[in-house]
Amino acid sequence: MYIEIDFNSDEALYLQLSNQIIMGIATSQYQEGDALPSVRQLADTIGINMHTVNKAYTVLRQEGFVKVDRRKGAVIAIDIDKIKAVEELKKEMGVLLAKSRCKNISREEVHALIDEIYENYEEYGGRE
Repeated sequence: MYIEIDFNSDEALYLQLSNQIIMGIATSQYQEGDALPSVRQLADTIGINMHTVNKAYTVLRQEGFVKVDRRKGAVIAIDIDKIKAVEELKKEMGVLLAKSRCKNISREEVHALIDEIYENYEEYGGRE
């Protein structure tokens, strides 16, 4: 598992970690059923506090990207209800699109960005 943390970023470390794991799932670096490293192991590898890793895993569990198995620990489990996921995406995209509109980014430019991002996922064998 390759995780790169930017200690100079304004983004919280636990969010950087959880977002990188989500990106890993989207690009098929991590597959359904793959066990993530233990909290202690990942904290030692990255050089961050165990509580930070635990918080990232908690966020991933709450968002439906991992489940906790007593024997395996945190395991990739993409079981988000699609209707709920679409509603969450709509809410998040609403804010992003409002910001884009304020910066005079056109609908066509937004569509082109979405296509570009999806193409990147497809290059890595991601889900469509």
